[in-house]
Amino acid sequence: MKLALCLLSLVVALLVSSTSAAVPALTELPVRGHILVDFNSGRVLTERNSRQRLEPASITKLMSAYLFYDRLASGQLSLDDQVPVSRNAYSTIGSRMFIEVGSLVSVEDLLRGIVIQSGNDATVALAEYIAGSEAAFAQMMNATAAELGMRDSNFVNSTGLPDPQHYTTASDIAILARALIRQFPDYYQLYSERSFTYNGIEQHNRNRLLWRDPSVDGMKTGHTSSAGYCLVSSAQRDGMRLIAVVLGAEQISDRFEASQQLLNYGFGHFETHPLYAADQSLTEVRLWKGETGTLPLGVIEDTFVTLPKGRYDEMRAALLINARIEAPIQRGDAFGSVLIRLDDQEVADIPLVALQDVALSGWLGRLTDRVLLTVTGLFD
Repeated sequence: MKLALCLLSLVVALLVSSTSAAVPALTELPVRGHILVDFNSGRVLTERNSRQRLEPASITKLMSAYLFYDRLASGQLSLDDQVPVSRNAYSTIGSRMFIEVGSLVSVEDLLRGIVIQSGNDATVALAEYIAGSEAAFAQMMNATAAELGMRDSNFVNSTGLPDPQHYTTASDIAILARALIRQFPDYYQLYSERSFTYNGIEQHNRNRLLWRDPSVDGMKTGHTSSAGYCLVSSAQRDGMRLIAVVLGAEQISDRFEASQQLLNYGFGHFETHPLYAADQSLTEVRLWKGETGTLPLGVIEDTFVTLPKGRYDEMRAALLINARIEAPIQRGDAFGSVLIRLDDQEVADIPLVALQDVALSGWLGRLTDRVLLTVTGLFD
């Protein structure tokens, strides 16, 4: 359909001045790729090589954990389930939880072994338990990545051990991290735990930012000789949550310093505000051939906007709405967007969707509207 630009004055704000100082650029970081994203609004605050395909190492375990949490949430898996440890899982190289071959380990313990200890053995054991084999589990990982919109990722194992066909991007990992935090808040708290003891062996969380920065409460480290040092970190200050992803640092300290710089940069120069509440109607439009003649358009989830500090009152909003909307309608169908601009920059593009279902009208109503559309089309 054609789009008609309907500039509607909203209560958001009026443009008052464009003299505020611009946000300074972040200095170059010693990593191959990075991205900083606001959790609530999804706005990218800074990035470099964020869509370059890179090895994720144990950052991979965020995707594995996402699948585990999903099955816990659906009831297909229980924290009390006892998982048998195969010889294949036991012998997996790299970081370990030190589970014993032939033993039974609870899902709850395995999750802590994966999240806190980054145990490859624990990850393979749980992947095999769910999918039958790690190869089958990798297929599930890729299907889930596609559903989440991770367009530049491919997984061949559950752990992140090196493989030429195992890759992702900083941008894709940020998508995954946002989804994991939003959908599984009860399990996200595992990422803030600083140590876990299993089989008499205590191991500490490898994310040093948990000790350095009290606002940091996750998420995951990764390292192989080919991937370099990687880190996904998330922090919350004054109700604003940021997610930083750094991939391919050469030194172990670089991943922590770069992540800290990203977080400080974001919190220091930006602020996030609620914009529209879930199910808030922003406008009503003419609906053709429906049981009702009007359709409320708005948002079905809470929406947020991230802007440079002190400039919230300077943003402008406009509605871009389809020129002609016809029934049948399903709740959530998109019929335009809300464009948020600051100065001459677009800072948000929020889908404008139907807030209710509307069925087709009867044949007489449809015929009447068809005639009206034909007549108005002659003069449009």
